[in-house]
Amino acid sequence: DVQLVEAGGGLVQAGGSLRLSCAASGFTFDDYFISWFRQAPGKEREGVLCINRSDGTTYYADSVKGRFTISSDNAKNTVTLHMNDVKPEDTAVYYCAADRKEYNPYNDKYCDGMDFWGRGTLVTVSS
Repeated sequence: DVQLVEAGGGLVQAGGSLRLSCAASGFTFDDYFISWFRQAPGKEREGVLCINRSDGTTYYADSVKGRFTISSDNAKNTVTLHMNDVKPEDTAVYYCAADRKEYNPYNDKYCDGMDFWGRGTLVTVSS
């Protein structure tokens, strides 16, 4: 079965750091890009850090630029979201999602048409 399992959420103070992991199984990890989304209370889900399925370039939401980064361990089928200098407005449920790689020079979209989703992990940032 296809699975994406997020871990690492919890309570963190503003200004601190947190690492969220996304462990993938049930599909060929190298054939997919992993992106991150979040949904804050009362708000719609938004793309935080998304990778274009065609060229592998990365989109960062303005609110996280310079603070969030992503790393991948293909040997472990795991992607990590590194959250630094967190702020109370980063409080949300964070989801990872897998998007199958597909070359298309006309595809300039990000955070769109994910194939698989995790169930999310809650991050709470206290002020």
